Amino acid sequence: MSTPDRGELPLPDYDQLPVGTLEHRIRSLGTEELNQLLHYEHTHADRAMVVQVLTSRKRQLEAGATPSGGDPNAFRPETAHQGHGGSRVSPATSPQPLSPPPHGTPDQPGKPKGNRP
Repeated sequence: MSTPDRGELPLPDYDQLPVGTLEHRIRSLGTEELNQLLHYEHTHADRAMVVQVLTSRKRQLEAGATPSGGDPNAFRPETAHQGHGGSRVSPATSPQPLSPPPHGTPDQPGKPKGNRP
């Protein structure tokens, strides 16, 4: 079996899918498509959790499970959210600075070391 190119895989952006998302997206794939993903995974990243998920689903299909309906290409892969950067806090909305309390608290004033009994 030749190693498929990334563009030939049954799931778009397969390399960027988190394992949890991959587990749900492969439910609509058949055995041949899972074999293709397994071969690609073994020859590239060989991530243990991904191989385990793919192998487990393949065993389910071999035991009589049927692929679920739906199009695995219909969803965009999850990616980490990139913030806009910076803080929305302005001088008008920031709190007043707090200065640290002096030694001790109002209930227990501090004593200089030289005055200890």
